[in-house]
Amino acid sequence: MIKFNKISKSFKSDFWGKSNLILNDVSFEIESGNIIGFLGANGAGKTTTLKILMDFIKQDSGEVVFSKELGDKRTEINRSIGYLPEHPYFYPDLSGREFLKFLIELNDIKFESVLREVDEWTKKLKIDHALNRKIRSYSKGMLQRIGFVAAIIHKPKILILDEPLSGVDPVGRSILKQAMRDLNKEGTTIFFSSHIVADLEEVCNRVIILEKGVVIYSGDKVELLEKHSSGNYKVTYRQEDGLSITKTVLSKDKDQLILNLVNNSASIESLILETPSLEDVVYNLKK
Repeated sequence: MIKFNKISKSFKSDFWGKSNLILNDVSFEIESGNIIGFLGANGAGKTTTLKILMDFIKQDSGEVVFSKELGDKRTEINRSIGYLPEHPYFYPDLSGREFLKFLIELNDIKFESVLREVDEWTKKLKIDHALNRKIRSYSKGMLQRIGFVAAIIHKPKILILDEPLSGVDPVGRSILKQAMRDLNKEGTTIFFSSHIVADLEEVCNRVIILEKGVVIYSGDKVELLEKHSSGNYKVTYRQEDGLSITKTVLSKDKDQLILNLVNNSASIESLILETPSLEDVVYNLKK
């Protein structure tokens, strides 16, 4: 869908200052149908990457390649993208409904034609009760939710979110994460940046990790976790007397334990490979 190919970008603090390399030969691919988490500490270069993707700034070298499914011209590509920046501007004197109407009509879409979608998504995001209130009265979480609706109401093929969960309370984060899952099930690809590892692990199925402007991992989340697994398995079984027992066993001893349990008429309820948290893996990758 979108491919970053050897992207580099530098900035100067002033005209006479030395250039600071923010992105160094960054390459990765956003594949259609996935929820991709873009992970990195503050200052890693995530927002710069997204600004290049959105054509807000130009890279020093490298190219961003868009597939035909997004369109042939940049205007067509832009219409296929939904975008919510980290610090969006909301017109404080508009109501939530007026704000959505304004943005929708900027896309040459009649507001009346998307009323069903507005109703559906504002209810899902639990913001429908505030649509007639001035945006100046909205909390941080409410602003993020109305911004999310604004970013998807034109039915984009890919949704790009920059730190959408930052500063949002636990209830608001839960609502937004479920909205991402629901949207993805409808066929929308989601690419979102975050420095909150736990939130990213919960939602995404693929991960791109950026460290000081360099991609240190790009691929499947489960494969990454299994690759850094201890190799131990957690076996839960039920004995003939009904007692449920859970044991941790080394990989080399797993088959023998299962054989012993079967021979002793035990019922095996689960066999799970123990994997570390994504946070633990990321910490070890950065060492």
